[in-house]
Amino acid sequence: MSVKAEQRSVSEVSVIQIMPSWSSGPSKTAILTFIDEVCKEGGESYVRPEDRIAVFDNDGTLWAEQPIYFQALYAFDRVKEMAPQHPEWKEREPFRSVLAGDLKKALSGGEKSLLEIVKVTHSGMTTEEFAASVRKWIDSAKHPQTGVPIKEMVYQPMLELLDTMRKWGFKTYIVSGGGIDFMRVFSEEVYGIPPEQVIGSSVEVKFELRDGVPVIVREPKVGFIDDKEGKPVGIHTHIGKRPIAAFGNSDGDLQMLQWTAAGDGKRLCVYIHHTDAEREWAYDRDSHIGKLDKGLDEAKAKGWTVVDMKEEWNKIFK
Repeated sequence: MSVKAEQRSVSEVSVIQIMPSWSSGPSKTAILTFIDEVCKEGGESYVRPEDRIAVFDNDGTLWAEQPIYFQALYAFDRVKEMAPQHPEWKEREPFRSVLAGDLKKALSGGEKSLLEIVKVTHSGMTTEEFAASVRKWIDSAKHPQTGVPIKEMVYQPMLELLDTMRKWGFKTYIVSGGGIDFMRVFSEEVYGIPPEQVIGSSVEVKFELRDGVPVIVREPKVGFIDDKEGKPVGIHTHIGKRPIAAFGNSDGDLQMLQWTAAGDGKRLCVYIHHTDAEREWAYDRDSHIGKLDKGLDEAKAKGWTVVDMKEEWNKIFK
């Protein structure tokens, strides 16, 4: 049975219960219509279940990303934790500013500074040790502005969307610029997405025998950046199929949406537009994080779906 057919066969209240945190607006209609068309057997746009691949950015798409990426908060906490073993950090930037609590100055060097911090704080451990460190942090970390646990800064409408798509035979993947091993720790618990369906940036790793035990060790070298042009490459490498649906929120997701849209048949490309300054944050073209500029223009030109969070989400967080 298709989504549209199900809606026609139930009461108005039941229809509202499909993705209830979404208002009955153009974005919800576009998404449900797409699902209906690609899942209707015998229909012109029918897609086999094995080809129903949907990819989702994480930061700013599935959970919040302001005022700074949550993985950066983990890295900063790791700097403080490791500082006693690195007295030289008291005089070395960007570590000096992190220890002083001046995160703005710490990140003034842009991506280069953040990568330097990540390389040091995310390496030297086995993959098991890193996972344990992330798990301990994610279970206790709170948002610096809201005071809400990080794991609860998740968008309820997107959780409902993930659940709806999976019910209709879609396989949902995270494709994020965030660390692949960082997200794999909590992706199943938070999103219902198993670790093997997470694609992200990575450091180089190597095999070692430590006290006779085989382990995988994380090295202080960037292996792959899963952002911008890297996202389609990551999808091809890990999935081997072009998605039929893609969801993002920034220019960093543009190439992923372009590649998805370029395939044959029915396609769904969606941008989450942060327009709610009261319940979340309002930002797009000039933001220091999650900048949505070229993507907003292309979405308008190509007729992609742009979700107005303020107008189309009845509820923001989980």
